Amino acid sequence: MWPLWTFVEVFAVLILIALFGLVSAIVSQAYRRRQNHTHIEAPAIFEDPTSLKQVPCPSITDPAEKYISLIIPAFNEEHRLPGALVETMNYLQQRAGKDKSFSYEVLIVDDGSADGTKRVAFDFVKKYTVDNVRVVLLGRNHGKGEAIRKGMLHARGELLLMLDADGATKVNDLEKLESQIHAVAKKDYHHGDSAASDSRFRISDIPIAAFGSRAHLEVKALATRKWYRNFLMKGFHLVVLLTAGPGIRDTQCGFKMFTRAAARKLFTNMRLKRWCFDVELVYLCKWFNIPVIEISVNWSEIPGSKVNPLSIPNMLWELALMSVGYRTGMWKISK
Repeated sequence: MWPLWTFVEVFAVLILIALFGLVSAIVSQAYRRRQNHTHIEAPAIFEDPTSLKQVPCPSITDPAEKYISLIIPAFNEEHRLPGALVETMNYLQQRAGKDKSFSYEVLIVDDGSADGTKRVAFDFVKKYTVDNVRVVLLGRNHGKGEAIRKGMLHARGELLLMLDADGATKVNDLEKLESQIHAVAKKDYHHGDSAASDSRFRISDIPIAAFGSRAHLEVKALATRKWYRNFLMKGFHLVVLLTAGPGIRDTQCGFKMFTRAAARKLFTNMRLKRWCFDVELVYLCKWFNIPVIEISVNWSEIPGSKVNPLSIPNMLWELALMSVGYRTGMWKISK
C-alpha cells in the first residue's frame, strides 16, 4: 500500500495540472478575443417586411437621426415580447403626439431564436413601419451582450436605451434616466439653462451613462427570489467588486441609457457577449471617465427568466476572461 503522503502528492499534482489547464484556457480564450471589438463584418441591412425592400443600416459613427433609440434583445421571447412591445409603442406614440420634436425607433435584436420571436417582431414592423421599428437578425445565438452591442452599433438615436424583452421595468422610467443625463450634461459642461437654445449643444456629443438600479428593492427581492438567484447575486456582487471596482450597486439591471458619444466609445470596445457584458461596460466607463448615474427604477420579476444555476460558471468564466484580457494588456481599448 502506498504511503499516505504519496496519495497527497498525486492529488496535489492533479490539482496543479487542472489549475494549469484552466489558466491556459483562460489566457488562450482572452488572446483569441483581443480583436473582437473590431467587428469586421458585412454591411448590415434591415428588411421592410411590407415592401420587401432592403433598408441601409446606419452606424453609431453616423450623426443621430432620431432623438431616442430603444434596443431590445430577444431570445425565444415569443410569449413575453408582445406585451412589452405594446406598452413600449403606446408610450412612445403618446409622447410623440404631445411633443412634435420627439422622434424614436425601436430595434428588436433576435438572438437566434428558435420560436416565433422573429414573426412577432416583424408584425410590429408592419404595424408601425420600418422607420420606427426595426429587426436585427443575428442568425444564431450569440448572447445578450452581443445582441445589445449589435443594436447599439446600428441605432440612430441621440440617446440609446437598452431594455429587456420581458417588460420587467416600466418603459416610462426612461424619463428618470433621460432627465438625469440632461442635468449632468448641463452641469458638467457649463451650458446652464441656455443649453437648450444653443445650436451647438448636442446631448449626443457628450459621453454620459445612466444605469437603472434595483438596489432599493434588494430586501424584498431576497425574500421572494429563488435561493440560487440570491446566492448567484451575492457571489456575483463580490466578484464584480474585485473585477470592476466599487461604485455601482446594481450592474445587472437590464435598463441602461447612453448618449450616442458614450455608446460609440463603449460598444465598439466591448468583447464579452453573454452575462457579464454589463460589468465590462462599468469597467470601460471608468477607463474613459464617462460619468455614470445610478437611478432607482420600478421593477418586477417576470416568469421565464433565463438565469439558472448553470449561469454561475459562465459568469465566472467571462469575468476571468475580462480580468486577464485587460490586466495583461491583451485587450486594447480604442479611443
